[in-house]
Amino acid sequence: MNALFNERLLQLEKAHAFLITRNNKKILPGNGIFERYENPVLTADHAPLFWRYDLNPETNPHLLERFGINAAFNAGAMKFNGKYVLVARVEGNDRKSFFAIAESPNGTDNFKFWDLPVTLPQLSDPETNVYDMRLTRHEDGWIYGIFCAERKDPSALPGDLSSAIASAGIVRTRDLLTWERLPDLKSENQQRNVVLHPEFVRGKYALYTRPQEGFIEAGKGGGIGWALIDDMTNAAVRDEKIINHRFYHTIKEVKNGEGPHPIKTPKGWLHLAHGVRGCAAGLRYVLYMYMTSLDDPSELIAEPAGYLMAPVGEERTGDVSNVLFTNGWIADDNGTVFLYYASSDTRMHVATSKVDRLVDYCMNTPADGYNSATSVETLKNLIHKNLFYLSDKRI
Repeated sequence: MNALFNERLLQLEKAHAFLITRNNKKILPGNGIFERYENPVLTADHAPLFWRYDLNPETNPHLLERFGINAAFNAGAMKFNGKYVLVARVEGNDRKSFFAIAESPNGTDNFKFWDLPVTLPQLSDPETNVYDMRLTRHEDGWIYGIFCAERKDPSALPGDLSSAIASAGIVRTRDLLTWERLPDLKSENQQRNVVLHPEFVRGKYALYTRPQEGFIEAGKGGGIGWALIDDMTNAAVRDEKIINHRFYHTIKEVKNGEGPHPIKTPKGWLHLAHGVRGCAAGLRYVLYMYMTSLDDPSELIAEPAGYLMAPVGEERTGDVSNVLFTNGWIADDNGTVFLYYASSDTRMHVATSKVDRLVDYCMNTPADGYNSATSVETLKNLIHKNLFYLSDKRI
């Protein structure tokens, strides 16, 4: 049996080494706004073998998988010690999610998980599940992680094993190794997709929120909110306003939420978000962008119509199909932006762009006119402009 064990282990090690060391290539020509890459950057198979298998032939002579990994997705992102770091949501076969850190030397491939997953300190009312951490290196010197903490709804009727309550869990760290747990965000509404702005605003911490009436449904709430917080060690939403609204018959008619914290540019703050609409196949999640003012990050100054990215090809299939989601991006000093996004609650991808290209996209792409007639006029304006330019060029 040892010979069989050793042969199987050799095959597993070879396949894993190939996966985590293969080079990733841009898919060209792209649309000019961003470039996708050929391969996902994180999958369930990226999990180390010593997470999934008991590697002792005496206790696992058949080399059976002992801890199954179902997916690796919805990762927060940051540059740390010169490496590109993802704090991924890793889901086991038992449906429980946890956070684990993977790093890459270049941001597009060779991502490797750290040996141990993140250990989150528990509150007196422990959550059942955690997921979708947003990372913010704040000017106060801490790295904050805000994530969804899910608990069973205590008011659920007997036999109802689906009703849940979402709150924003908060941790902070300086080294990504030791995490200090802070009290969950206090709010009158359920909160998911909460993001910390990287700078103080009028001497206060600023949060992008997503108030909703239910665990899944936004109800009369929804939209990307804005709240100023006095103290992150006892964070509470007092006054909240919606800065990016939902609209009928758009990509965000059902729900929308902030992705990672915005990127500061000379023209304003760049925001990446997700929008949700209903369709015959269920809910469709796409990514979109908008910009807010440098002077007041809660003031909308630009928003292109429609989505930035929608699922294509392999991205369309997975545990929850027809979904793109993001909660992490990295802007390098040279202006390169790494957009990390998950597809269908299954795997992580990367696309790259430049800050100036994303600003151009936001500032110069027409806004949504909210009806077909306006869309036709927008298209005709572009067509006439191009036909005039082309005819003039031929003269």
